[in-house]
Amino acid sequence: ALVQQFPKSVFLYNIQGAAFRGLGQLDLSIKAYNKALAISPYSADTHNNMGVSLIEKGKLEEAIKAYNKALVIKPHYADAYYNMGNALKEQGKLEEAIEAYNKALAFKPDYADAYFTMGNALQDQGKLEEAIEAYNKALAIKPDYAGAFYNMGNVLKEQNKLEEAIEAYNKALAIKPDYAEAYNNMGVTLAEQGKLEEAIEAYNKALA
Repeated sequence: ALVQQFPKSVFLYNIQGAAFRGLGQLDLSIKAYNKALAISPYSADTHNNMGVSLIEKGKLEEAIKAYNKALVIKPHYADAYYNMGNALKEQGKLEEAIEAYNKALAFKPDYADAYFTMGNALQDQGKLEEAIEAYNKALAIKPDYAGAFYNMGNVLKEQNKLEEAIEAYNKALAIKPDYAEAYNNMGVTLAEQGKLEEAIEAYNKALA
């Protein structure tokens, strides 16, 4: 293995950590990152990558500590702020999560995912207009962001703007034709409008 040939390579341990995470082998992923940190304790990227694996393992406090270490080393690290926001959101600390997303955006203004996840946090807070604004900002950067159209549809549905919600679901489906959740929620919305035949058609596509 390459890591055995180059045992001091922080880069290779990071690749190994990401590969193990992709396979769902989180303990091995964390072990690889720890090996990288043993060689180079001041690698902001390694601390950030470690945090991602810790989140997936459900160790949110440890993940936040890893992101904080990354940010001490690299204070303008947008990805670390974004990932910290995700950990805080998962803890239900929505205001702190939004603050972290805003910091990510201060350093990386074209960060579509940060606007998207901020929209989700705002939706969870019931700040629906602000959520739509965040999704629109994500879409201005990344016009083919199917998830942003889908979540916007959900917010519009919550606001009882059913026609606009259906329009948003259709835009999500134009980008991602196999988006089962979008068909399902469009079916619910059509049923609420009394369009039962169209609703059944949407449900069938969700199940296809």
